Amino acid sequence: MQAINTTTAVIQGPTKQQDSTVSGALTGEPLGVGEGFAAKSFRAREIGERMDPLVMVDHYVMTAPTFGAHPHGGMSAVSLLFEDSEGLFHNRDSLGNDFDLRPGDLYWLKAGSGAVHDESPRPGARIHGLQVFINVPQVRRFDAPESLLVRSEDMPVIDAPGARVKVALGESNGLRGAVSPSTAVTILDGTFKPGQVGAQFSHRAAANRGIWIQSVEGSLDVAVGDNSQHLEDGQAIALATDDNCTITVTNPSTDPVHFALFDGARIGEPWVQDGPFVMGSIQQISDIKAAYEAGQLGSISNNT
Repeated sequence: MQAINTTTAVIQGPTKQQDSTVSGALTGEPLGVGEGFAAKSFRAREIGERMDPLVMVDHYVMTAPTFGAHPHGGMSAVSLLFEDSEGLFHNRDSLGNDFDLRPGDLYWLKAGSGAVHDESPRPGARIHGLQVFINVPQVRRFDAPESLLVRSEDMPVIDAPGARVKVALGESNGLRGAVSPSTAVTILDGTFKPGQVGAQFSHRAAANRGIWIQSVEGSLDVAVGDNSQHLEDGQAIALATDDNCTITVTNPSTDPVHFALFDGARIGEPWVQDGPFVMGSIQQISDIKAAYEAGQLGSISNNT
C-alpha cells in the first residue's frame, strides 16, 4: 500500500493559559492542492485551545479529484456542503459507503480505530463547503468506525426575521437535528437576507463548549456577553464558554451574509496530529500509520 505524506506531528493540549476565552478575528492561511482545490485553512496548532474540539477547518472550493483514497484515525472528518455547490460530490469509504453528496448535505466520518476515505467532485461539479477535523476524548479514540449522512432536506430550519438557519446537526432554538455519532456538536448553516441591515440570530450555548463562527460570505458582528467582534468576509472567531451564554450574530450591512456556527463539547486533553491522524501520543501515531501501511484500516471498492 502506498505511503501517505503527512505533516510534522504537533503536540497540543490544555497546557497554556489564554489571555481571553474569545479570540480576535482569525484570517486563516491560503491552501492550494493541485489545480482543483483551493481553501482558507484554520489550524488549532496556531489558534490554540479556544478551537477545542476542532482540530482543523478548511473553507474550500473543489473542482477536480485531488486527494485520492486516504486514511483517517482517532478523530472525525466532517464535510458540510453549502447550498451554492454545483453538481455532485462522490463519497466512498472503507465502511462500504458509496454515494453522492448533494448541495447542502453533511457527512460525518467517525474514523475511530481507522478508516479509508475518498471524496471527489463528479465531472463538471464545483463543491463549496467546510472540511472539519473534530477531536474525540482519548477513551473514544479507538472506537469502531461509524458514519452519518444528513441530507439537506432533512435538516430543520430556523426562520428568524431576516435570517434562515439550517440545523445541520445538533440543536438550536428548540429545533433538533441529527445527532453526532461521536463528539457532541451542533452545526448551523445560516444566511441573512440582502437588505436586512441589523438582522440578528441568537444561539444559546452551554458551559464548557467550544464555539467556532465563520463568515462564509459578507461581514458579520458577533456578540458574546460584553465581548463583541467584527468579522470581515472569510474571517472566523473561536471562543470557549465558561458558563451558559448567548451568542448573537448580526448583519451590519444591507449585503447578504452567509455564516457557519459550530458548538462542540470541549475535550480538554493533550493530543498529537500527524496529517489525517489525531492521537493521544506519538507512539499511537506510529502505530496507526503502521496499521495503514499493513492494510489494516480497510480499503475502498473500485466500483464507481
